[in-house]
Amino acid sequence: MKAIKVFMLRPGMRFDQPVYIEGENILVPAEIPIKDKDIERLTRWQIEEVYTDGREIAESELPRRASREGAWFPPREEKFLRNYRATVEKVEAIFQDIVDGTSVSHEPIDAVVNENVELLRQNRHEIVQLILLGELLERKEALSAVNCMLLSVVIGISLKLTSHRQLQLATAGLLHDVGMLKIDKSILGKQGKLSETEINQMRTHSALGYRIISKDLKYPEDIARAALEHHERWDGLGYPRRLKGEEIGLFSRIVTVADAYEAMVSERPYRNSMIGYTAMRGILSDNGKHFDPQVLKAFLESMGIFPVGSIVQLNNSSIGRVSENHPDAPLRPKLDLLIDELGNRLQGQESLDLLNKKALFIVKAVDPKTIGEAAAG
Repeated sequence: MKAIKVFMLRPGMRFDQPVYIEGENILVPAEIPIKDKDIERLTRWQIEEVYTDGREIAESELPRRASREGAWFPPREEKFLRNYRATVEKVEAIFQDIVDGTSVSHEPIDAVVNENVELLRQNRHEIVQLILLGELLERKEALSAVNCMLLSVVIGISLKLTSHRQLQLATAGLLHDVGMLKIDKSILGKQGKLSETEINQMRTHSALGYRIISKDLKYPEDIARAALEHHERWDGLGYPRRLKGEEIGLFSRIVTVADAYEAMVSERPYRNSMIGYTAMRGILSDNGKHFDPQVLKAFLESMGIFPVGSIVQLNNSSIGRVSENHPDAPLRPKLDLLIDELGNRLQGQESLDLLNKKALFIVKAVDPKTIGEAAAG
């Protein structure tokens, strides 16, 4: 193993084998770039050399899917990704017509709903992975709406809603935040604390959305109520009408959970991206304040504590991607291994079922953006 002086390291350097500090302590796995803070940490610890059996490689030498983030994403059939992107584009066009005051008919909305609900029924795991990994796409109102539509239907399927009700629920999830299109963009993108006037203006979006859905689009009351009530709370402390418990419509209660989860796993101007496990943990810690407990139960049963596609680190330092959940053992899913305990990348070619590996357990969920740091310990 050759030694490399720390003063010769530069941010962005990559090697085709793991880089070690000493012994079996990994600095970065193979093909992961060294960062400023890695070098700062070595300097602070007064470490003068690191070691590797590999050679330095350029980013252009990496496999097509081996970017720092992209390498950890599960293989996705192209048809799902194409449909997902096309759906976002269609919804974006619909929303732009609403912003412009152009007359919008049911047809394009219903077409989006029908196509995606049918696809979701047959390919739930693949579609959910697209939602969790959606940071690959630019964040837009349309993207969040599509994600909320899909997550709402995931819950609806778990609650055994009829096919017709699933379609109505999908429409409610897609359009629930349509009133936001009428709110000043400077308020929506503000990162600091909103003034009382800005808060009140923001809160008008629920009534605006209800009006657009019921009056302009002429959808049924159940669908429109999701826009009006998705900020109501199970404990009665929400807005605009402080409804409590089952006074809130079922679609509204479902969309509220889907919307909250989507916000937690998405990048917005006012919060950083959160991974699926962290979002699920946040949702489940609600304790009957915001969400209907039965809707939460249905959501957990359909998604799992570590949703399919989540990246997790095990107690032996290996890293894997959740490929399947066991409903009766939510902490012991099946994994596709991405990095072994020695820091070698496996590209998900080796599977592991934690239900049959009692000595191994999940230590933490990992954000794909920090995968190199997680592997380095």
